[in-house]
Amino acid sequence: QVQLVESGGGSVQAGGSLRLSCAASGYTYSSKCMGWFRQAPGKEREGVAAIFRGGGRTYYSDSVKGRFTISQDNAKNTVFLQMNNLNPEDTGMYYCAAERRGATSLCTVVAGGFRPEQGLNYWGQGTQVTVSS
Repeated sequence: QVQLVESGGGSVQAGGSLRLSCAASGYTYSSKCMGWFRQAPGKEREGVAAIFRGGGRTYYSDSVKGRFTISQDNAKNTVFLQMNNLNPEDTGMYYCAAERRGATSLCTVVAGGFRPEQGLNYWGQGTQVTVSS
């Protein structure tokens, strides 16, 4: 079984930073991508960042480029998202996702700004990020 557990969310002032962590268990695919997605009230879930497990190549949505950094520690099977210079538009529930066999690459999803295939990937429970003015 695959389990993804996010942590690190919280409430910060605009311009502040947060570091999210996603601990994965039971997920051993090395030729897949993992990523971060977020969803604000009344909006669709959107891709934020993704990373290729077998090499570390990264992908970002245009809205977070230059501010967010995704990284991984394969030894700990953990993915991180460093978020800097946060603004209120970054507020939302942040979900960790792991690519499942048969689904569109999460790296492709993030890079292309496509709708995530929620039913075809593994997802964590989410961690709330709130940015105030």
